Amino acid sequence: MQVPAQITFHNLDHSDVIEKRIAEEVSKLEQFYDRIISCRVIVERPQKRHQKGDTYAVRIFLEIPGGHDIVVNRDAGLDHTHEDAYVAIRDAFGSARRQLQDLVRIRQGEVKHHEAPPTGRIATLVPAEDHGHISSADGRLIYFHRNSVEGDAFDKLEVGQEVRFAEAVGDKGPQATFVKLLS
Repeated sequence: MQVPAQITFHNLDHSDVIEKRIAEEVSKLEQFYDRIISCRVIVERPQKRHQKGDTYAVRIFLEIPGGHDIVVNRDAGLDHTHEDAYVAIRDAFGSARRQLQDLVRIRQGEVKHHEAPPTGRIATLVPAEDHGHISSADGRLIYFHRNSVEGDAFDKLEVGQEVRFAEAVGDKGPQATFVKLLS
């Protein structure tokens, strides 16, 4: 990290133990992604009650090269899990780690690209037996049943119409598990 981590306490006294825990979490982030420019962490107790029942909020600001800063704002939960400062810190840094992982995946080009389902044309229809075949773009015939056609569109299908489908291997060969009429 180019700038040492800044740790600030609001509405509670400074704690060396909490500061050490935060430093450990920051170190874990640096091990995962060593190009973090700066990190600011704010630990606060939004309300001051008594010894029990207080909740903690943790805010993390990570400055990353390229202008993609990461901001985590873990306010006190309604389920009282953040009555423990360590749980609030764990949750906040877990969120920061996930955001950082997503950013690294995007930068490395590891984002999943979903291909569009294949298209084909209705080759045969046998309405009396509730099935038909699709001619795929690569020339194969793919079986489909009435139940795999979206909505009530089976009765609207005609030979030659273009459809989009999802394919699986059936007992007797390729089979469409989902068929959608296009146009």
